[in-house]
Amino acid sequence: MRAIHISNLDGPEAVELVEVPDPTSDDQVVIDVKAAGVAFPEVLQSRGLYQMKPDLPFVPGAEVAGIVASAPADSGLAAGDRVASLPMLGGFAEKVLAQPHLTFKLPDEVSFEEGASFLFNYGTSHFALIDRGHLLEGETVLVHGAAGGIGTSAIQVAKAFGAGRVIGVTSTQEKGEIAVAAGADEFVLADGFKDAVGRSVDIVVDPVGGDRFTDSLRTLRDHGRLLVIGFTAGDIPTVKVNRLLLNNISVTGVGWGAYAMPRPGYIGTQWDAMEPHLRSGALKPVVGPSFPLERAAEALMCLEQRRATGKVVLTV
Repeated sequence: MRAIHISNLDGPEAVELVEVPDPTSDDQVVIDVKAAGVAFPEVLQSRGLYQMKPDLPFVPGAEVAGIVASAPADSGLAAGDRVASLPMLGGFAEKVLAQPHLTFKLPDEVSFEEGASFLFNYGTSHFALIDRGHLLEGETVLVHGAAGGIGTSAIQVAKAFGAGRVIGVTSTQEKGEIAVAAGADEFVLADGFKDAVGRSVDIVVDPVGGDRFTDSLRTLRDHGRLLVIGFTAGDIPTVKVNRLLLNNISVTGVGWGAYAMPRPGYIGTQWDAMEPHLRSGALKPVVGPSFPLERAAEALMCLEQRRATGKVVLTV
């Protein structure tokens, strides 16, 4: 089969299309890949900068959608099923192995590209807002990076699970329009967002970090929660904890993978909670640039150079 190899650590430009043997297994699901999600960890892996460092050469790709070729008898899956899955490695290929508990039947209403754009972003946002943020009916949610993969998923999860108002924060007008199209009630520009919003927010979703952090705290009402998801701005902010005490607010870490991966079955409970909303279209991944498998280097460079809105995908 065709697959993408990372065989050295010279970056996205150095990934290679190779021929490798088809994977086989009796206790894992074999999936004919139709689409694979591309995420920033794969960019980091191409330079040896990600925490997971497989032996070279290896096939990257943690998130796929496709058709089951074979599955264990007790898995609840069968050949021909449309699925979304987290193989964690090996997804940039024509076939991949995945654990049954990380493989889920994809509704017919959902495309393979959307299926390959769902589990990581929406799993993270659901964990953030529901498990860590304890979102309540009618609350106001502010989402930074609102045109990106985490941002658009957080907007939709918030609305689907009861938020009364969702405000996107974006760097440009064009990105603000993407946030509104994804379901935000309104957007504000990052420059001056604190003054535009005031102290009106119950939950801040922050995958950006950097110098927005302190102003985000200032938008929170009593009992407000700031959810720390990542640091795409590059700088890791600090907080003076007297702000938390005086205003009765919280800063909460969101490490979805660190929580979910040691707990088999947890992602399945998330899937069960979100699947009706995925089926209805309330949760609808924003698919960005799409590249054929042989152009994986371009897909990775698109991410590295911050040129993408929505989820970058490879089609197979």
